[in-house]
Amino acid sequence: MDEDFLEITDDHNHNHCEDPGTLFHLNSRSDQPGGARCCTPAGGGVGVAGFGGGVVGVGGESGPWSGRVEQVGAAGSVSEFGPAEGSEGSEPSSGRLILNSPSKFLMNVMTAEDYRTNYWPKLERAVEHLLTQSPVDHISISYEQIYSHVYKCVCQQHSELLYNDLIWKIVSHLQRVSSELQESPPESFIEKFNLALTQYTAALQCIVPVFIYMNRFYIETKLNRDLKDDLMKLFSDHVAEKHVNTLIPLLIKAEAVPFQVRPSTMASVVKGLYALRPDWAPLAPALFSRFIPQVQPPALESQLPQYAVQDQNLQIELSLKGFSRGDQSRKRASEES
Repeated sequence: MDEDFLEITDDHNHNHCEDPGTLFHLNSRSDQPGGARCCTPAGGGVGVAGFGGGVVGVGGESGPWSGRVEQVGAAGSVSEFGPAEGSEGSEPSSGRLILNSPSKFLMNVMTAEDYRTNYWPKLERAVEHLLTQSPVDHISISYEQIYSHVYKCVCQQHSELLYNDLIWKIVSHLQRVSSELQESPPESFIEKFNLALTQYTAALQCIVPVFIYMNRFYIETKLNRDLKDDLMKLFSDHVAEKHVNTLIPLLIKAEAVPFQVRPSTMASVVKGLYALRPDWAPLAPALFSRFIPQVQPPALESQLPQYAVQDQNLQIELSLKGFSRGDQSRKRASEES
């Protein structure tokens, strides 16, 4: 089954064809019980039954219904029926759906066992590669194959299973990342956290697009959420939240010593923390305000004298440290302090 599946083609409208005579596309709505979605012919015919079981009629593209009817059971078994009594030369009865192919039922049923043994292991390996590769490295992965595997799993009503497996895989990875950070010494903790966040964000830029069908037809429609938001929340819950009380004091200390940590790393970590959880900004408002605009509340007129005193104290402090105020000879008399 797997080898046949890898030959599926996909056009620019995401229609795939398993046989030159039959073209299918994914519908976002269905009249199947329980709102099940299925692949239906892109042109001609009525449709294809849901994959858990149903009646499939085999006939031509137009004209009277002829041929045999195949009952597809929940386990994928097929039994044959002839035309209904008195239906010769008439259209099929309600509930019988038509395939354009007169020879066989082409959309093979994927059982849960097929998913576990043939599809998920390949998707799991691909996700693992994407999560662990360095941002500057490139691992050769067939994104088309991953996309096709996800597409068929969604068509075959395994979206919930696929989503749960993906979440489990990423949570397991993030728990390992958190354990490694726990063992990092303070002097390298900020750099290690920045690497973990950067690597994870880069992986999501690949994972989210190839799981787009699952996102569109399961997460958005049934869970009313978004895959990228869910995956970023996983990093927040399993990594950042566990280390934020260690990370922020280290960031404040590093900021007091110029170039102890590279400015680009400081900016990346602070902006990353704010993107994950904006409510972390009050933990260190002065730190976040240096990298995130408008984090602190707007100034009030009653506080202007206080700001003036702070500015004078800062100038005195810089002057004592050897910073010159520059050439003051061209200042107007009214500007002399």
